[in-house]
Amino acid sequence: PYVYRFRCGGHASPVGRARTAPAPGAAVDRARFVVLGCQSFEHGFYTGHARAAEEDADFVYCYGDYIYEGAASPTYTGSGGTMQNPRVHLGGECYSLDDYRRRYAQYKMDPDLQASHAAAAWFCTFDDHDVQSNWVGDIDEDGAPPEVFRLRRQSAFQAFYEHMPLRRSAFPSGAAMQIYRSASWGGLLDLHLLDTRQNRSVQPCDNARATTCAAVDAADAQVLGEAQEAWLYRNLDASQARWNVLAQQVMMMDLDRKEGAEVGYSLDTWAGYRIPRQRLLQRLRDRRIDNVVVLTGDEHQNYAGELHLDGRDPGGDPIAAEFVVTSLSSSGDGQDQRADGRRFLAENPFLKFNNAQRGYAVCDVTPETWRTDFKVLDQVSERGGALTTRATWAVERGSSRVLAA
Repeated sequence: PYVYRFRCGGHASPVGRARTAPAPGAAVDRARFVVLGCQSFEHGFYTGHARAAEEDADFVYCYGDYIYEGAASPTYTGSGGTMQNPRVHLGGECYSLDDYRRRYAQYKMDPDLQASHAAAAWFCTFDDHDVQSNWVGDIDEDGAPPEVFRLRRQSAFQAFYEHMPLRRSAFPSGAAMQIYRSASWGGLLDLHLLDTRQNRSVQPCDNARATTCAAVDAADAQVLGEAQEAWLYRNLDASQARWNVLAQQVMMMDLDRKEGAEVGYSLDTWAGYRIPRQRLLQRLRDRRIDNVVVLTGDEHQNYAGELHLDGRDPGGDPIAAEFVVTSLSSSGDGQDQRADGRRFLAENPFLKFNNAQRGYAVCDVTPETWRTDFKVLDQVSERGGALTTRATWAVERGSSRVLAA
């Protein structure tokens, strides 16, 4: 790897390391990289970053929620009840450019996060909390007028560009930012880094939890938007890599989250947008693109599973594999498995694994085998949590079946 540092006046930064990507199409026998995200500063310490920095990774993919926009709060209430936050944000909720800059400054002063950045180059995308919870398009969760929300999004995008390792092509234009892009790791990996927020239709059914309604089948619904979707199809058609990676934010598996015979989805995932989801998966099947792995975040849980046109009636071989990577700190310590996780496994045959601890994933990829290690921490509410490999799942090229390794 290359080593580098920055100088400013009489000051010098710590030394960083980075590997440059092999030339497109070059013979590469292995890639090893870290997947992480959802790192609320308030909810826990960044022990996961300290451990990720020790993984000798070729690169890091951060799927988003690098910052959380909310106001300082001494407590957090989630599925495990109310917990005391081990540290708190500075200031109120982020709206202005100064607000977002201050939030990034607070996060980036963490020495473990600094070590993670210094250990390897990062690929970055944003999710919702980098702007505002559950936003899509010009719609925010609080019902602000679109013209008002666009001002907030413009501030968030400007701060994101200023503080994250991005290319010049991502420079914001007002409230718009082209974050989707492609990259390759020799002839081994083609990475398609997607944006599932900026061009998406509003969540159906008022974004109610674990439900469904007629709007899930809306013919004009979009997740990627027409331009990005066409760009992705062109890239997939042209790819000669051994593996195609869809690096994105929200779950693509159509996970039934409702207990009993009735079906209910999380409508902020691809399952809430049946037509664009089926369009993408049908395209992969029709073009016989059988080397696709989807990498996802957002859920604050680990999942491994297989993608079918209809998870209620899988039938035949899976079209692609999906690994959903838990939060690094968001939602606090967590637990090995929540009650809903056990139910998800029982009611969704395509789902192979679930875990609700904090951590990250390490992907080891060769021309024939994809291996994902789910690495978890016993706690993040105090510094120095113990890291273990909770599970390892593998995919053999050309099959898309997710197998315990």
